[in-house]
Amino acid sequence: MPLPKAWTYSLSISLVLMAPFDLLASLGMDIYLPVVPQMPGALATTPAVVQLTLSLYMVVLGCGQLVFGPLSDRFGRRPVLLGGVLLFIVSSAGLACANAASVFVVLRVMQAAGAAAALVATFATVRDVYATRPESAVIYGLFGSMLAFVPALGPVLGTLVDHGLGWRAIFVLLALLGTIAGWQALIRWPETRTSGQVVRVAHVGRILSSAAFWIHTIGFSAAMGAFFVYFSTAPGVLIDRLGLSAIAFSLVFATPAVVMIITSRFIAALVRRWGERGCLFRGMALLVAGAALLASGEIFGLPSAMAFVGPMWLIAVGIVVTCAVTANGALRAFGDVAGTATAIYYCVESVIVSVTGTLVVLWLPPDTVWPLAVFCAAAGLLTIALTRGLSPVLKSG
Repeated sequence: MPLPKAWTYSLSISLVLMAPFDLLASLGMDIYLPVVPQMPGALATTPAVVQLTLSLYMVVLGCGQLVFGPLSDRFGRRPVLLGGVLLFIVSSAGLACANAASVFVVLRVMQAAGAAAALVATFATVRDVYATRPESAVIYGLFGSMLAFVPALGPVLGTLVDHGLGWRAIFVLLALLGTIAGWQALIRWPETRTSGQVVRVAHVGRILSSAAFWIHTIGFSAAMGAFFVYFSTAPGVLIDRLGLSAIAFSLVFATPAVVMIITSRFIAALVRRWGERGCLFRGMALLVAGAALLASGEIFGLPSAMAFVGPMWLIAVGIVVTCAVTANGALRAFGDVAGTATAIYYCVESVIVSVTGTLVVLWLPPDTVWPLAVFCAAAGLLTIALTRGLSPVLKSG
């Protein structure tokens, strides 16, 4: 079995190489949100068609990884990564020039496919290189934070670009960012796959029958879903109910992202101290504690921005602590098909988050804390129960 070329980069250089692809995949969706209302007029189409471009991007980003994961196992991380980023660049540039709705929809699908390919190849590379190294906690924690807080910051960036240069400049910016990231990968990203592997049904069955895979994937879904529900309910609570201005809302809304960034700086030490199972347990406990504080504020009539965002800071710490260990825990046993396992891991997470998060937001009053409190409490307690009940599995990896 041929050995991969050694990955000799320091942690900081590795993050510079890898992080842009994590950011671009999310930015491709979220930076575009502020201009959605004006797109029907710009493309001479209906709001339903424009909404389709959002839905298709989410679906292709999640499900596309199921295609590109096995391809990265068969042909390598590097070609899938470079092919994905090239597709992302070309489609983003095309979107900046598009005038017809049909062309715009097709290009959005291509853009999402490119993002999916680059994303799965990046995380498979992290699994190849850092599976047994302590740096993995820092990388996974930071990447998990990015996937969570980019939806909070992306629309702000999109608004600024649109106001200054127009909506087409948003896609020009994505193409430029993709070009910079892709060029760096072209000249510096070595192949890390150990050997070509044709993925078979038995491999997928082995992944899906793993208790450790499901425990960690559910934990990851709980963490990411917490921010999804926060993102979905914050405008109703902070603007509609509490009357915050747009500027005040943006500042308050983004504070959990700052908490995540700060927590990421300490995550390696926390993982060394608590271990994988300890971090998963404590991350979920923080979600439950945040839910309890949210519920207390609602029950005892404490309507304020701090009563909403303060508990979210606690939840934000829990998100980072959880994301630091879930990927390694879920993927550790599947080094021979890491690309496929990574793709299934993120696809399952996206399905769980989108379905359960949306149902909670629809079923409970959207201008209260109850959707966020109920989701965090239920998801956190479920993961804690699974973790405690299957602790021997987690200890053995």
